[in-house]
This record gives sequence, C-alpha cells and structure tokens, in this order.
Amino acid sequence: MIRAMKEADKDCVIEMMRGFYASPAVWSNGSEEIFQTDVENCIGDCPFIEGYVFEDGNDLQGYAMVAKSFSTEFGKPCIWIEDVFVKSEYRDLGIGSRFLRYIEEQYPNAVFRLEVEAENEMAVHVYKKAGYEFLPYMEMKK
Repeated sequence: MIRAMKEADKDCVIEMMRGFYASPAVWSNGSEEIFQTDVENCIGDCPFIEGYVFEDGNDLQGYAMVAKSFSTEFGKPCIWIEDVFVKSEYRDLGIGSRFLRYIEEQYPNAVFRLEVEAENEMAVHVYKKAGYEFLPYMEMKK
C-alpha cells in the first residue's frame, strides 16, 4: 500500500533516509537537520512537499518524497520526484514502479522530473521502463 507519511512514521523514515543518503545513489550525504526538516514538512502543512510510505501490514518497505513547483519550460505544474527508497529486502517487487504510476495518477496534468546517479543502474532501469528520459542539459545549483 502507498499512503501519505504520518507522524508515527517519522523515526523509521529518518532511519531509511540515513541509509539512502549514505549510499552511492545520492550525491550529497544530507544531515540529521535536513532529514528532520524534510519529514516534518512532509507530515506538516507545507504546500511544496509531500511524503509517502510503502507499507505491507505493519512493516514500512520504503518511502518517497515529491516536491511541487511550476515549469515554465513545459507550461504546467512540475512534480519533482525527490526521493524514492525501497529497503533492500523489498527490491525487485515493483514497488518503485507502482509508486511512479501512483504519483502520475495523482497529478495527471503535470510534468515529472527526477535526478538519478548514472551508477544507480537499478533505478535508471525502473525510470526508463516507466517512460522517463534523460534531458540533454546539465542542472546547476547555488
């Protein structure tokens, strides 16, 4: 089941974030302060971010976060898929693919964007299978 993140999920999600951000799948290592802030905004009333968990009974299998903006390049709302993490024992079960379909159904008139490390071949495969394509330009930040 995919559902909105709630207060009771906080500790488990932060633990998963620690693992995700320490892996080669993510460029930065994050910080405890960032993890806390991200989850608090997901379960709070921040209009820019939503948090989800993947659940089987009482066990959280993973989590995802999406950020909302508007793309002037595409002329429509933009949903940034920020984090998608599935615990290792639940990988290859289609959870990531189901989440992509789920979020696309929630925002049918949006453009979807995400970042992925080239070395994260499993994630690249999932995203390509779902119809995502590489953009022909670099992203910059300050």
